[in-house]
Amino acid sequence: MSAFNRILLCYDGTGEGQHALADGARLAQNLAAEVHLLSVINNFAWVQGADITSSVPVDIISDSVKSVLEEGLKKLAARGIRATGHFAIGDPLDQIPFFAKDLNVDLIVVGHHRTSRLARWWGGRTDGLLLDRVSCSVLVTMGPETSTGAQTAGTSGAGETALPAEHS
Repeated sequence: MSAFNRILLCYDGTGEGQHALADGARLAQNLAAEVHLLSVINNFAWVQGADITSSVPVDIISDSVKSVLEEGLKKLAARGIRATGHFAIGDPLDQIPFFAKDLNVDLIVVGHHRTSRLARWWGGRTDGLLLDRVSCSVLVTMGPETSTGAQTAGTSGAGETALPAEHS
């Protein structure tokens, strides 16, 4: 019997998220685990541009999250994995622990986005706090490294931001 019977895969559609989804899917298949897929849109970005986004209907934002979720569910289904999808709008540092506890998962899988110390300081990043907010294991996947402004072979380059889980 595996220690990881119920896995929460966090997916945001970025390259890092796609890497986490692929790694989490392989692990779930090997362990024959129950899979939950969570897509979260970070409302911090929307709050920063509140003057612009105040005219954006909430259902457009919700549809965007649902679209990313559907994409992830299709990718899992293509691998033969049946997953239950969940979406949320809010701070991933709040939403991921909430869903992990609510779903009683044994493992959370998230992608890591490499940033410089200056970028973390400037952006007020507190990603390491995810580990302090959950009571289960967390697998942080590391996609291929990319050099500044250029991609290395094998990366998708599909985005700039991943769900939280950063080690400082």
